[in-house]
Amino acid sequence: MNYQISSGHKNCHSTITPEQFHQLIEAISNGRYSWACVLILKFIGYNPLHYIPQRTYSRLIKENNRFFNSSAHN
Repeated sequence: MNYQISSGHKNCHSTITPEQFHQLIEAISNGRYSWACVLILKFIGYNPLHYIPQRTYSRLIKENNRFFNSSAHN
């Protein structure tokens, strides 16, 4: 059985930077799997809103901006 995945993107082989990779690992380590999925989509050039509802995306952004702002001041 063969599967072919076609995408609207031209060759989606984006490189994730070490800082982005660290953010992904941190999100996964903290159990924030939905946020990790959003980050992966953003880092490789996809719009997360094409894959998750606006309301969910807005909630994740709000929750994680608060988390990053508090950890940046420590």
